[in-house]
Amino acid sequence: MKIKITSDSTCDLGSELISKRGIGIFALQVILGEKSYRDGEIQPQEIFDYVAANGTLPKTAAGSMDEYAEFFKRNLEGCDALIHFNISSKASSSYSAACIAAKNFGGKVYVVDSKALSTGQGLLVMKACDLRDEGMAAGDIFKRITELTPFVNTSFVPDDLNYLHKGGRCSLAAMLGAKVLKLHPLIEEDRDGQLIAKKKYMGSMERCIKTYVNDLRMQYRRYDRTRCFITHSCADQALIDIAKREVAHMFEFDEVIETVAGAIITSHCGRNTLGVLFIAE
Repeated sequence: MKIKITSDSTCDLGSELISKRGIGIFALQVILGEKSYRDGEIQPQEIFDYVAANGTLPKTAAGSMDEYAEFFKRNLEGCDALIHFNISSKASSSYSAACIAAKNFGGKVYVVDSKALSTGQGLLVMKACDLRDEGMAAGDIFKRITELTPFVNTSFVPDDLNYLHKGGRCSLAAMLGAKVLKLHPLIEEDRDGQLIAKKKYMGSMERCIKTYVNDLRMQYRRYDRTRCFITHSCADQALIDIAKREVAHMFEFDEVIETVAGAIITSHCGRNTLGVLFIAE
């Protein structure tokens, strides 16, 4: 059985991994003023420049049912089944549109609500590729992935709350207070795929990232050692290096992969946001 794995572009896996694992990507849209782009067509710096100049966030758009149907048809060519991963249904209507489109393919298309975003979603995509390459059937892969979904650690620490405030996810008072007190919230996706502010770190981002990785190690005593992602929105190299060093010290992953968040995720979190993502047991 030949199985195709596909995903919304919000999986943030990067072109090298996508090519290596043969993953089909459905690009969501980013809208800057009157111009619309597919995720991947613009660089994060263009988003930062737009927000600085206009004081508002870009708009993002989910895929339509017809767009997903065409995407599934194209990617099913020469394949027996397709497994598609959507960004959390709590964050976008993409999942419902994909589910409706999948009904046109006689059970050949499986649609996964990742209940995650960025490489939290990407971890599930990669696991599905692992299982496919091991020879597992599409239905069994779908079942296994659905079981794993609640165990994905999708979390990140933003440098400031400016983008979250502009996106309506925190108040002006909270944003200004965070600036004065040098607070950096830990944002985490719960098991239902909803983003929540779990705790607050105080001090420099360097100090916060060290504490964040240590907190992850204390919380997740058992974890899938296959891989870990360190994903960031054009973060300072010093922060990336600290995260890599602390992860290597605290955990025992077979591989630690650095990726840069795409335009959709960057549009909502801002520069210097960093997350350490993996699957727990």
